Amino acid sequence: MLTAADIESIERATLQAVAPEVVESFPGWLLPMDHGTVGRARSAVPLHHGAHDPEQFSAILARYAASGFEARFRLPELPSFQPWFDALTQHGWRREQPTLTMTGELQHLLTMPAGPPADLDIKPDAGWMAMFLGEGLDPADGASRSRTLSRAAGTLFASVREQGQTVACGAASFSHGWLGVHGMRTAAALRGRGLAGRVLRAMATEASRRGLTGVFLQVDGSNQSALALYRRVGLTVAWPYAYWRPPLVD
Repeated sequence: MLTAADIESIERATLQAVAPEVVESFPGWLLPMDHGTVGRARSAVPLHHGAHDPEQFSAILARYAASGFEARFRLPELPSFQPWFDALTQHGWRREQPTLTMTGELQHLLTMPAGPPADLDIKPDAGWMAMFLGEGLDPADGASRSRTLSRAAGTLFASVREQGQTVACGAASFSHGWLGVHGMRTAAALRGRGLAGRVLRAMATEASRRGLTGVFLQVDGSNQSALALYRRVGLTVAWPYAYWRPPLVD
């Protein structure tokens, strides 16, 4: 069972990893602001899962507007946020992209089948960046995601390389007491070969060396293949969330 302190540390670690252009504090919230496409880097997020006064809605919007950014929200799908869901719906806001926050114990990642370990680099190379621009991916979104992750302080960038080509990658953050797993990608033609497991094991080995014991990640709730992998290594759903975006302008 996660504590309130765990929840806050995960949200702070998340924003350190996705490195928004601006992060402002607000009572009970963090307000990341960014011009890119990464939702976590541009959506107001609560630091605890207790009740939050919906009257804060207008004040948060004003903070974003004053800084020249469009406001969005990333809200846990929990009963305590029902007043927010009602208020946002009444204002025409749209719920999108159901996502799961998953957590687990680092020791389980270390049980992944041993193989040639992924490389961990302090900076992403061209091959790592290119993994976000592959077939079937939105090039603008991919470029934004790779840039956002690559500017984070203290992140290590994992790559599995075969015959000079990067075939799987991820970004590992080590902050606020957690290994944070981000940006997991595997070349479409090579999925099912355990490449993502090699990335996770390399990340976990480094996190363990640093004395960490917990791991978290966020994953699209519809990504069944990723969910199957994460469940095999002992990760469970800590809480679901969704993004809330403002009304469309005609």
